[in-house]
Amino acid sequence: MVLELQPEGYWVRLTQLRQVINLNLLQIKKIIQLIAIAIVVSILFSWLHVPVAWLLTPMLVGITYAMLKGRRQSLPPTFKMVGQVIVGLATATRFSPETLSMATTYALPLLACVFATGSLSMFNGYLLSRWAGIDRTTAFLGFIPGAASSIVVMSEEMGADAIAVALIQYIRVLLVVVILPAVASFLFPATLEIPVPATVAITNNLPTLPMGLNLSILAICGTLGIWGGKRLRLPSAGFLGPFLIGLGTLWLLPYRLQLPQPLFCAGLLLIGLSIGVQFDWQTARKFLKAVLIEIGLVIVLILMCLGIGYEFHLLTNADTVTAILGFTPGGIEAMIATVMQLGGDTGLVMAMQLTRMLSILLIAPWLVSFLVKRANRSNCQSERSSQ
Repeated sequence: MVLELQPEGYWVRLTQLRQVINLNLLQIKKIIQLIAIAIVVSILFSWLHVPVAWLLTPMLVGITYAMLKGRRQSLPPTFKMVGQVIVGLATATRFSPETLSMATTYALPLLACVFATGSLSMFNGYLLSRWAGIDRTTAFLGFIPGAASSIVVMSEEMGADAIAVALIQYIRVLLVVVILPAVASFLFPATLEIPVPATVAITNNLPTLPMGLNLSILAICGTLGIWGGKRLRLPSAGFLGPFLIGLGTLWLLPYRLQLPQPLFCAGLLLIGLSIGVQFDWQTARKFLKAVLIEIGLVIVLILMCLGIGYEFHLLTNADTVTAILGFTPGGIEAMIATVMQLGGDTGLVMAMQLTRMLSILLIAPWLVSFLVKRANRSNCQSERSSQ
């Protein structure tokens, strides 16, 4: 006996399939439109010589889009991952063995400046907790500089408000990216006259490869880097994994690999959009007092870190742009993009930012727990004494 298909069930499933396809097509259309707008505005800002236009402009476009929608938006995780891979490989092409030995030479002042920067950040978190009335775990984690996505994930496991931590972290990154290039271009206008090369590459006399083979090798490095970074559980695995694999390949390969400048700009665009669309205006209004206080604290923190960077310049004779960018409390991707535009030592900034980020990520969970427990203990003692 042959079972007959029920026409009602068939048409219901077909209708559901059509709805899913239409929703996916609509989402793809929105993403394409958003990217197209970001490209057009980035080209305009780049033509106007706005520093780090391919990172800053997409971020502002993403924020505007999220605000118009009235809530935080999301892009496919692949977007930010691809952007991190591209910037990581671009960084690897600028990181020379000489720079690594230079960073080792600066080990003591570098660690001292990292300690000073981290202490200032934690103190700002304490002030934010006292003045804005939010819990101290959230405030401390929100002000930890570097690796914002890793800190947000960490905050969920430590009982903090992950949304508030993300808001504080991304506002800090946004302020750094907006303020720092303008300040640096004002303080060091001569460095902005350095032309950006057509490719981001190591300057040596090694022979080059055909562009197709060149890009294939970089793609393999990026894929292996993502896999290895996740297996080793590196912070910001999409950035550090490809960077380390690319660095080893570049140092061992008897050819000069190149990362075309348009591809580098595309990586910056994807990162900027991914950060911008996560801006939540409703959450910002909910924590309006905390946001206003944070803006002031971040500006003060930036100025203090500029002073720390300048002291590092005086101690080590490293160029001022590199020293300042190396200790600015922003994400690695943003600082690397900025130093590439302003003409500093990309490798040394990478070493400084990486040392700071890894040091803070290693001690942050225990340090935050210790500070929160100590604060709670002192509060309990003060309440008992008052009674």
